Amino acid sequence: MTLNLSRRVFFALVTTVALTGAAHAAEIELKLAWLTSDSETDPYAITAHAFKKELEAAFPGRVEVQLFPNRQLGDDKEILEGMQFGTIDMGVITNAVVANLEPSYQLVDLPFLFGSSEQAHTVLDGPVGKQLADNLRDDGVISLGAAEGGFRNMINNVRPVRKPEDVEGVKYRTMQNPVFIEMFSSLGGSPVPMAWGEVYTAMQQGAVDGLEIPASVVNSNNYAEVTKYLSFTRHTYSAIHLLISERSFDKLPEDVQQGVLEAGTAAIAQERKAVAAAEADVVAALESKGMEINDIDDVGAFRSKVKPVYDQFRPAIGAELLQQALDSVSVQSD
Repeated sequence: MTLNLSRRVFFALVTTVALTGAAHAAEIELKLAWLTSDSETDPYAITAHAFKKELEAAFPGRVEVQLFPNRQLGDDKEILEGMQFGTIDMGVITNAVVANLEPSYQLVDLPFLFGSSEQAHTVLDGPVGKQLADNLRDDGVISLGAAEGGFRNMINNVRPVRKPEDVEGVKYRTMQNPVFIEMFSSLGGSPVPMAWGEVYTAMQQGAVDGLEIPASVVNSNNYAEVTKYLSFTRHTYSAIHLLISERSFDKLPEDVQQGVLEAGTAAIAQERKAVAAAEADVVAALESKGMEINDIDDVGAFRSKVKPVYDQFRPAIGAELLQQALDSVSVQSD
């Protein structure tokens, strides 16, 4: 009986070792991090999972993409710095943080630049987007493309936003990015730069009155529990970039490098479709949770107020690059 027990223990150990070895059998492991929740409706999470699925399917058993959601490896800034140092392989990072590293990306955050997702896709997938990616590579980070966070909207606990005057005097959390700070200042608001990890508690405690954020992120991160009004200002198109460390990329075999590029393109296409398809469901979900939702009255009134922001950031973006984007948007609007 002792012998049989010993055999059972032995075979259990062998099985455990085999399973453990299988779990770590991948020749190449890539760490992919983002700061929001691992939700089926969160655009960051959708992008990450789609990329993982595409790349692992292309290299079964050879490549494993390990996912680290919900700030497990730090906030956007820390993840981006990790990619520069090569300690984090990949990230899904919001544009405003990328723009702090590479100022030409401030273009994408300019308020009321894009009237539709299609306009944003044309600019980001075309020559302007290629130039932005070339600029970012000089900083040691490779762009695999821009996924869609949806348009950013204002949520707050003071009043609905229908006209620019409704922003005045309201304390809005903004990302730690000068374009967003100046945008809210130009509208008469009181911008409060704050790291993402502090925002929910700040809303609960009334340290800020509101923030600006895509509706999908409002829903997936439970902001309906602490915020009353959602106004569809659509002031900024939220590009979220799928990025890989140049150091990590250069270590990969050539065929895997190509696979990473192709998986990135495929994942972004899938994510954009998923976000667009889920928009109506997200709005319905937020209404069911008690949020009051409204549209703005006149986008032209907002555009007039934020014009100084364009003038201020044109030098950092590059006058030629900005004009190229404006011309592309204008052609699509005609």
